[in-house]
Amino acid sequence: MTRTINYGLIGCGMMGQEHLHNIALLDGTRVSAIFEPDAGMAKIAQDIAPDATIVSSVQALLAVDDLDCLVIASPNHLHADQLDEIAQTRPLPLLVEKPLFTDPNDTARLEVIRQSYPHPIWVAMEYRYMPPIAELISQARAVSGGAKMLSIREHRFPFLEKVGHWNRFNRNTGGTFVEKCCHFFDLMRLILQSDPVRITASGGQAVNHLDETYEGETPDVLDHGYVLVDFASGARAMLELCMFAEGSRYQEEISAIGPDAKIEALVPGPGRFWPEHLGAPPVPQVIVSPRDPKGPVVKDIPVDPRLLAAGDHNGSTFYQHQGFLELVRGDRAEPDVSMRDGLWAVQMGLAAQQALITGEAVHLTG
Repeated sequence: MTRTINYGLIGCGMMGQEHLHNIALLDGTRVSAIFEPDAGMAKIAQDIAPDATIVSSVQALLAVDDLDCLVIASPNHLHADQLDEIAQTRPLPLLVEKPLFTDPNDTARLEVIRQSYPHPIWVAMEYRYMPPIAELISQARAVSGGAKMLSIREHRFPFLEKVGHWNRFNRNTGGTFVEKCCHFFDLMRLILQSDPVRITASGGQAVNHLDETYEGETPDVLDHGYVLVDFASGARAMLELCMFAEGSRYQEEISAIGPDAKIEALVPGPGRFWPEHLGAPPVPQVIVSPRDPKGPVVKDIPVDPRLLAAGDHNGSTFYQHQGFLELVRGDRAEPDVSMRDGLWAVQMGLAAQQALITGEAVHLTG
């Protein structure tokens, strides 16, 4: 009989609750303890996982006996300190939400943790596991002949309401290019199989949150922008982000182009935001467009409705947790997304933020 794996969750706001719903879909799992300091969010988390013990701190959670692994889903700016606390107190296999960190001054101590932590650390990059994007990743090299150009467009809704409005300010998020776009920088490295060497960016805050104030402060997060990335391989990538475009049919459109063909992935946004009067939400697609013979081939990539109902990420959180559970059980040796991957994704986001502010290209050396 398969042994039950006991989870401890740190942070159970919107994303933490998505983790709870998806863990519940896995056989042989149990959420043992939850630390969520907001009473309202803790009540919702308890309703989702009624057998879990609600504790008052990270230290109290780490003192719970029956823990096999941990999930960090707290606000961005807390991740580095919580990683450090876990590493020093009770290291366990760990799934930590993106971004891995927000302050460039934390890079050195996270590198120490990366090299010394005695268990696997998996950085949560859900976009890798969205079925149409996973299909593109698996086919991109063979179909395209080796991608030379990669374009990622996300046209979506504004930042959602979070506890204490923490996601309205750069000091908490690392900036939109870190908070929102580290997913896309991770995908760039993964698809192109190369590291970035030069980043330029342009963007701003044109529409969202300008009429909001919190304790006398107006939010300062970007709501749109472009980022260009040159890679060591000679490939190039572009990100286009707009967070006031929720009227779009597809939320993410990814295109990889090589000497043989173009391959695209089209991903709709969360189903709960799709207007009922428009009928069924769009079906994700992958399109392959060879150069010779010409003729695009369109493939629908439907997603299990149970997985769509368990979160806002096109079923990807479930597939991510499947892999993490295999890692915890010892059925695989390494995480899909390493701390090195997580560090790179944030460094690229920070470089994009810097390039936007200074108007100058940022050169990266790893």
